[in-house]
Amino acid sequence: MSPWLGFEIRVALRFLREGRMQTLLIIVGVAAGVAVIAYISALINGLQSSTLTKTLGAQAHITMRSPDDLVTPAALPEPGSTLLTQTQPRAQRLRSVANWQALVPLLESMPAIAGVSPAVSGAGLALRGEATQAIALTGVELDRYDRVVGLRSKVISGVARLLPGEAIVGRELAADLGVRAGDRLSIQTGTVSDSVRVTALVDLGVRELNRRTVIVPLRSAQNLLGLPGGVTSLDLTVRDVWSAQTLAQDLRRQFPYKIESWQESNAQLVSALNAQSVSTALIRGVVLIVVVLGIASVLVVSVVQKHREIGILRAMGTTRGQILRIFLVQGAVVGALGSLLGVLLAIALIWLFTTFVRGSDGLPLFAIGLPLSTAVQVALIATVCGVLAAIAPARRAAAMDPAQAIRI
Repeated sequence: MSPWLGFEIRVALRFLREGRMQTLLIIVGVAAGVAVIAYISALINGLQSSTLTKTLGAQAHITMRSPDDLVTPAALPEPGSTLLTQTQPRAQRLRSVANWQALVPLLESMPAIAGVSPAVSGAGLALRGEATQAIALTGVELDRYDRVVGLRSKVISGVARLLPGEAIVGRELAADLGVRAGDRLSIQTGTVSDSVRVTALVDLGVRELNRRTVIVPLRSAQNLLGLPGGVTSLDLTVRDVWSAQTLAQDLRRQFPYKIESWQESNAQLVSALNAQSVSTALIRGVVLIVVVLGIASVLVVSVVQKHREIGILRAMGTTRGQILRIFLVQGAVVGALGSLLGVLLAIALIWLFTTFVRGSDGLPLFAIGLPLSTAVQVALIATVCGVLAAIAPARRAAAMDPAQAIRI
């Protein structure tokens, strides 16, 4: 440590000790501000992460489908005239994605895409005894589909397996039909029906999905839905979730398909997440401003209270630069101690939240934690704010005339 730095630190700490009460109050104030920032950051990050996990738990990041059927008007209106006819939209039917077998390896070769799963989806009925439920039938290749949505990690009963004549069923649907892993049920689509054995029950994170999801082998769904050899969609998962929309736009320029990212299909959710992020940033900014003003006000009072000591130090040969650094050190010490206390307080708040705030099932609402990087970042910002808040009082102290300061 440099000799001059040791002198500034000793004097700064002495000034802080002599004003113990105001020093303690401002440290507590800084700690409260840091705790609020750290806790809200951890809470919002946990909430957003949980929301995204539930939303994307059974949904591809990007979906490619065949273009919609369009109806062309019988005649176009002549310039200056109005055509008094109405074009009725055509009812959409199940259609296969053209050349999907060649498209799958092409998409898998793209660096930004982590997985591709062909799928056949359609409506049907699940029957067991007198119980009947409307279902969303999906046919997939299990290994590919698992790479897209992590299906095996969602199994709550049984073993995820999709051999011919087998099916995986949502938890709520299984409860409605009264089936367990190993039981059989019938699937009916139009005039086609098939009997399948339930190999596993899954929890997809959304109750409505659990109430209508039945997953069967790809070939079985093709036969049940009358689409032999075809698929209704290609489900893609990307390495960076937030790059899905940009990648979808690039794919639209390359391929003549209907391509939709998860951001586009969940536009309201994305808007809500963005609004949360903006609100959190505003709260952080306001709290930091309060912290800066609090530190600055205490140091301004300290300059007024210590004017005689400052004058004596200047008369003894202390330079303006040393006086300046004494008050900058005070700001840094207050910011650092308040940051440390604030991080500990935020950890305590997070523990209280995870321990006492529970859902209806008795489990925590969502996972929440304070990453080390976030704690260090918040502490550094608060410490820097302490130094910045000390600049004006430090300049005022350094500018004092020693003779006048001693006489006052």
